[in-house]
Amino acid sequence: MEPEAGANRTSLAEFLLLGLAESEKLQSVVFVLFLFAYVVTVGGNLSILVAIVVEPKLHMPMYFFLGNLSVLDIGCITVTVPPMLNRLLSHKRTISYGACLSQLFFFHLLAGMDCFLLLAMAYDRFLAICWPLTYSTRMSQEVQKILVAGSWVCAFTNALTHTIALSTLNFCGPNEINHFYCDLPQLFQISCSTTQLNELVLFIAGFILAGIPVVLIIISYIHVAAAVLQIHSVEGRKKAFSTCSSHLTVVCLFYGTGIFNYMRLGSEEASDKDKGVGIFNTVINPMLNPLIYSLRNSDVQEVLWRMLVGRE
Repeated sequence: MEPEAGANRTSLAEFLLLGLAESEKLQSVVFVLFLFAYVVTVGGNLSILVAIVVEPKLHMPMYFFLGNLSVLDIGCITVTVPPMLNRLLSHKRTISYGACLSQLFFFHLLAGMDCFLLLAMAYDRFLAICWPLTYSTRMSQEVQKILVAGSWVCAFTNALTHTIALSTLNFCGPNEINHFYCDLPQLFQISCSTTQLNELVLFIAGFILAGIPVVLIIISYIHVAAAVLQIHSVEGRKKAFSTCSSHLTVVCLFYGTGIFNYMRLGSEEASDKDKGVGIFNTVINPMLNPLIYSLRNSDVQEVLWRMLVGRE
């Protein structure tokens, strides 16, 4: 490799992504499976997004946040899966240094936004169930927009910080990344520079993006559970638990895999477990989210069914 000039101080112009399979037969299987997952994910999330936009009954804060989550899911899988499919088709596993940093930035931008948005959704459920009489004023359109805009600012700051910190590292070989997309833990492992500062930044960011939201979500749902148990109507309790259980399922899947992937500091070697967690983060979670919300939400089911059969 020819040394690359510039402020990034790296002697590598590109990296080699090892991907998920070595043999051509397995690569064909991976291509079909991931293409199917991509189509299902984009189709499912677009369906929910369209339903929320066209159906006045769904013009509520809960569905406003759900629509934003659908946009993030489409973005998250688009950042990682199409480039991987392109590499499988072209039989070229290399990715340039700039493209690697760009993928890293956009992935952490969208994943960071997910962290704050799930917290906003928990806050919305807390207000709706614990403060129903003042819910409309406490969760006005202005508040919704502020929560989403603030989440974007925080997520952008996080992604930019990681990208700039990574650009200060020196990569002099080897250039093999044991993954199917560029991410921090795997890049740390092949850096020639010390990564202690980068790992500290990752730990602090992880605490802010995952630790604090998880604690706040748990506290909010303790209050929600206490309020729901005081509802006398069985149907009312069932509906409240239904909307909350969908969100809790998504929270457990998202934060569980994220914490496992990013909060293990040290010099652990990259393994197939990291690839498995990466598949959960970038493919399975975005694909499951529309299924989780539509299967457990009668309002969304009703609108989607009307869209499917073409009835008013």
